[in-house]
Amino acid sequence: MKVMGLAAQIRRKRRYSSYKGEIGKKADNLINRQFEGSKPYEKCYTDVTEFALPEGKLYLSPVLDGFNSEIINFTLSRSPDLRQVKTMLEKAFSADSYKGTILHSDQG
Repeated sequence: MKVMGLAAQIRRKRRYSSYKGEIGKKADNLINRQFEGSKPYEKCYTDVTEFALPEGKLYLSPVLDGFNSEIINFTLSRSPDLRQVKTMLEKAFSADSYKGTILHSDQG
């Protein structure tokens, strides 16, 4: 190959990205890096975290209270779908408890 001037071309694998640009509305940042709440349920935070296990992936969706850094509720699921987040929110907040609550997520 060297005599003929040939060289192997190594292709780099592209990393998967589901990002499709700016889609939909982006909520205003009401927290402005002031994460501590002055009363319970004033500021709450949520996200979905992926865990890779030998049996497959598992997704954790917790709600954290900014007043005392306590986990209010969480759900575990095999797929990160709307049902998981809806169930978590219904368990975390009763009809009266979320009045005036700011629920902050990374919107991703």
